[in-house]
Amino acid sequence: MKAFVHLGISGVENTRIEEITSPEPGPLEVKVKVITAGLNHRDLFILDRNKEKTPLVLGSDAAGIVEEIGSDVEGISVGQEVVINPGLNWPEESEAPPEDFQLVGFPGNGTFAEFAVVPAANLEPKPPHFTWEEAGTFSLAALTAYRALVTRANLQPSHTLLLPGAGSGAVTFMLLFAKKIGARVIVTSRSEEKRKRALELGADKAIDSEGDWNEQLEEEKADIVIDTVGAVTFQKSLDQLKKGGTMVIFGASAGDEVTLNLRSFFYGQYNLLGSTMGSHEEYQDMLAFISKHNIHPVVDKVYPLEEAAEAMKYLEKASQFGKIALRVADEKEEL
Repeated sequence: MKAFVHLGISGVENTRIEEITSPEPGPLEVKVKVITAGLNHRDLFILDRNKEKTPLVLGSDAAGIVEEIGSDVEGISVGQEVVINPGLNWPEESEAPPEDFQLVGFPGNGTFAEFAVVPAANLEPKPPHFTWEEAGTFSLAALTAYRALVTRANLQPSHTLLLPGAGSGAVTFMLLFAKKIGARVIVTSRSEEKRKRALELGADKAIDSEGDWNEQLEEEKADIVIDTVGAVTFQKSLDQLKKGGTMVIFGASAGDEVTLNLRSFFYGQYNLLGSTMGSHEEYQDMLAFISKHNIHPVVDKVYPLEEAAEAMKYLEKASQFGKIALRVADEKEEL
């Protein structure tokens, strides 16, 4: 089968389209014919983390059609349209992921291929109101957004939510989810175009992240801040919290370490929470929420599988608003 693989040396230049053996499902596994797959920043990180010389199929998100069922699989049929939850070994909601929690796409093979094999427990029916491009791109970002917003932050209609970094997949989903919950949402971005797009999606206010946040927000404070950026925005985000407010963090693309004034923090009675991905139970809850509110993922660009390297380069530029999709096959195509 055709697959987009990484060769174990850092950089997009060490990826390529390659013909590899099609995987076969084992017990409790399902082979999925991939129709569309979605890029995440995690795919870029793996270009540095993966050191194995055996070609690794990249990709965590995908949607497709069940091709083959392994032994002992129940409740799934050949020909069924499905989406993949990329989080492995986290079935039920819990305070933190289990020790053996992993994601599809590293260290095992991922979804940027004509076929992918995943545990049957990680499949759910494709939301019928989704296009294939939407279905193939949403899972990782939407689940991460849902757990941070609902499970961890417990966002309420009365809350004001601040979301730095408008345009990323997870922030876009949090904006969509929060507006359906009924909260007031403020976003930041250095891009005027992204601020405009966020307002069109329902954001109540959009400010320039490179400007003075206090001045632009006119002393308005947030009940909740969810920061996906990291060290660059940490203090700015914390400064925008109301006394007793909650800050949730699940990203550190702009730096892992921060300096925290403990006296200001404890006098402010702030809450600082970590979050990452989510359980399959939360994935099911998130799907129900999406269906109830007829939410559609925002897809920025669609590339054919053969142009996956170009899609990765586009992701590196961080100029997208929403998700980037790979079209692997037509749903009626025989592979």
